[in-house]
Amino acid sequence: MCGIVALIQASGSETSVATELHESLYFLQHRGQDACGIATCASGGKIYQCKGNGLASKVFRDDGSRVADLPGYMGIGHLRYPTAGTSANAEAQPFYVNSPYGICFAHNGNLINAQKLKQFLDFEAHRHINTESDSELMLNILANELNETGKARVNVQDIVGAIERMYHRCVGGWACTAMLAGYGLIGFRDSFGIRPLIMGSRPSETGEGTDYMMASESVALKQLGFGNFRDILPGEAVIIPKGGAPYFAQIEEQKRYAPDIFEFCYFARPDSIIDGISVNQSRENMGTRLAKKIRATIGEERVKEIDIIIPIPETSNTSAPCVAAVLKRPYYQGFIKNRYVFRTFIMPGQKARQKGVKRKLNAMDEKFAGKNVLLIDDSIVRGTTSREIVGMARDAGAKKVYFASCAPPITHAHIYGIDLASPTELIAHDHGQNRAIEEIAKHVGADEIIFQDLEDLKGACSDAVVTKTAPVTARDFEVGVFCGKYVTPVDAEYFKHLEEVRGETRKMKVLEKAREAVANGSANNEELEIAAHGVKGLESNDAVASSLNDLKSDSATPYTNGNARKRGRSAAEESLPKQRMDISIHNLGDYPGS
Repeated sequence: MCGIVALIQASGSETSVATELHESLYFLQHRGQDACGIATCASGGKIYQCKGNGLASKVFRDDGSRVADLPGYMGIGHLRYPTAGTSANAEAQPFYVNSPYGICFAHNGNLINAQKLKQFLDFEAHRHINTESDSELMLNILANELNETGKARVNVQDIVGAIERMYHRCVGGWACTAMLAGYGLIGFRDSFGIRPLIMGSRPSETGEGTDYMMASESVALKQLGFGNFRDILPGEAVIIPKGGAPYFAQIEEQKRYAPDIFEFCYFARPDSIIDGISVNQSRENMGTRLAKKIRATIGEERVKEIDIIIPIPETSNTSAPCVAAVLKRPYYQGFIKNRYVFRTFIMPGQKARQKGVKRKLNAMDEKFAGKNVLLIDDSIVRGTTSREIVGMARDAGAKKVYFASCAPPITHAHIYGIDLASPTELIAHDHGQNRAIEEIAKHVGADEIIFQDLEDLKGACSDAVVTKTAPVTARDFEVGVFCGKYVTPVDAEYFKHLEEVRGETRKMKVLEKAREAVANGSANNEELEIAAHGVKGLESNDAVASSLNDLKSDSATPYTNGNARKRGRSAAEESLPKQRMDISIHNLGDYPGS
C-alpha cells in the first residue's frame, strides 16, 4: 500500500507546486518508507523528476534543496512501501512514458492479472516493460489506449474512452494519479473502491481560478489549505485540464463500495477521513466493541483483576482508552516509543526486527511490576512481534498478560497491496484450518488472547461515518484477509503465483542484505557464505532457511503498489544489479550526492 498525491495550480506561471507536493509527502510518509518521488510539468510541457530509494528527507535532502530543481505548475508524487519487487531506484515512482503525449503515473494498489497484461503489451501492443512493477504495466496499458486515438492532441472524451478500455483489461484494486504533459491531471479508482483517493480545492494565491489536489488521505489536503473534500467514487475518474474545472466520469458501474478495512484498523493516520469515515472514530468504536468482547470472553471477575490497560503504540493508542473506559479499568502508557527508529515491519529480517522491537519500544517497569496487564494492539499477523512484546511485559514484572486485538484473526493472504505474508506464515492459519485461539495465546506467551469479531470490526467502521458521500450501490468493506472472501474474483493460480513471487523475493532480499553486510564489514559467516555462493545453493542449510524465514515481519507490510511478478529467477539472474537507473527520464535520485 502506498501514498499518492497530485496538485495543479490555476496559474501556469506558479512554480511552487513541487514545494507543496514535497510537504505533502511528509503527511503521508507512514504510507511508504521504501522510496518516493515527484514529477512536475512546467511551461512548454517540460517534465522534471526526482525520485529514489528512502524517506522523503533522504531523496529530497533534509533541507529540501532538490525541490528547487522541479519547476512547474502541476505535478504528482508517490510514496512506496517495501514490496515483492526489487528495491532499485528504477522501480521508484512516478513512472514515465514519452509516448503518447508524455505521461507520468503514480499507482497505489495491485493488479492480479499482471501476467496477462504483460503478454498483451509484449505480443499485441509491442510496448517494452523495463521493470517488474505492475504499476508500469498499468501505465503502459493506459498509454496504449490513448495512442489508439491517433490524435496529436487529446480531449476529455478521448481520455475517458482510454480509461474505460484500460478498466476492461485490468483486474485488482487501485487508486491512481496521472499527469499528461502540458494538458492536466487525471485521477481514478477501481470499481470496488478498495484503495482510497480524495480530492480538494482552494482559491488560487493570485485570486484568479482554483487549485486542485488529490491524495490518498484527507490529512495531506487539509494541511495544505485545501477544502471541499470529495472522494473519488468506485469506478470514477476525474480529469482536471490546465486552467479548467474538474470533469468527473463514471468509467465503470460501481460494483461495490468496499474500501479496505485495514485502512481503518491499522494503516491510515487517525486524523484522516476516508470515504466519509473518520479513522479516529472508527478506532474508538473498535475499542468500545472490543471491550464488550473481552468482558464476554474472560468474565466480569477476571476483568476486575486487570490492574492496568496498556496500548502497544501507536495505532492502538486510540482504541485502548475506550477499552479502559468500558471495562472501568486504569489506562496508562506503559511502552515508550523511540520515534527515531524505523518501523519494525519494514526491516529486512526477523532478527533485525526483533532487535528493532526493543530499540523501538521500552517498557516502563513501574507500570508492569506485580500487575495483571491487558495489552491492546491493532492486529496480530505472524505473532513474532506480539511474542516479543509479551516477553517485554513479563521481563518488566507483569504477573499476568492478557492480549487483545482490535482486528479478527488474519487467516488469508492480502491481494490488494499489503503483504501479510503467505497464509502458512500467519499465526491464525494452520494447514488450511484456523488455529485455535488457545494455541495462538500459547505461541505469543499470553495468559489469554481475545480477538475482535469481524462483524464488530465492520460495524465499528460503519458507525464512524462523519461526512455524507454520494449515493453508492452497496457500502461494504474488503475483508478477505479475515475470511477468504475477496471482493473481486480471484483465480486460484494467482495464489500460486503469489507464493512464487514471495519466495523468490525473500531469497533476493537475503542476498542483498548479505552483500550489504560484506560491504559494511559487518558480515557474519552465514552472510559471507550467502554473498559468495548465493542463496540457492545453501537452501538445505538450516541456518539459511532461518535467514529466509527472518524476512518475515509481524505487522502489515505492503505487497505491491504494485510489483506483482512471476520471477522464476535463474542462478545467473540472482546477480542482477541491486541499483538500476530509471532510463525513462533524468532522475536526480539515481546520482548520490547530486
